[in-house]
Amino acid sequence: MLNIRKTLIMPASIVPLIMLSGCSNEQKSVETITGSDPVVIEQSDSVAMRFQESTPQSPTAVETAIELSEKYARLSEEAAALRQQNQQATARNEELRTQTATLQSQLKQTQKELAQANDLLIEMRIELNNWKADILGFRDEMRKAETVQLETLFKILKVLGGQVETEVATDRNTGDVGSAAASANRSYNP
Repeated sequence: MLNIRKTLIMPASIVPLIMLSGCSNEQKSVETITGSDPVVIEQSDSVAMRFQESTPQSPTAVETAIELSEKYARLSEEAAALRQQNQQATARNEELRTQTATLQSQLKQTQKELAQANDLLIEMRIELNNWKADILGFRDEMRKAETVQLETLFKILKVLGGQVETEVATDRNTGDVGSAAASANRSYNP
């Protein structure tokens, strides 16, 4: 910032000196040429216009210096603004790097937990399938046991002298999964 001020003060202090020195030289030369008697020369308008048009309107060295110093000041301000934006971007970059590192560690932890949960879910599914097989196997065993009980009950009923319709009892028994007592109550005729 101090360098910018120094560079702005330097051309700004030189410009008035150049202007003062240039103006004083021109005034002296005009006074020496004209002397003490002012001479009035009448010119036509076309002659005056001819000379005015032909003089080039190029900027003087002082004007160029002022213009350049203004451009330099503008560019210096833009450079300072760009430096500040660069510093802000760098700070934001560092913040994002820190945040990324934190998120990376959280992601690794989450992936580890997810893998553990997935393994646990697979184990639970295997146990569920085993449980289903056991229950279905147990049901089959229960059905067989109930069938054996019914057959024994029918034999006991026959020995006691009861009449049992064996075809009806066996047809109804195959379609039901119920208990042996429910099947026995269906077709007993004493």
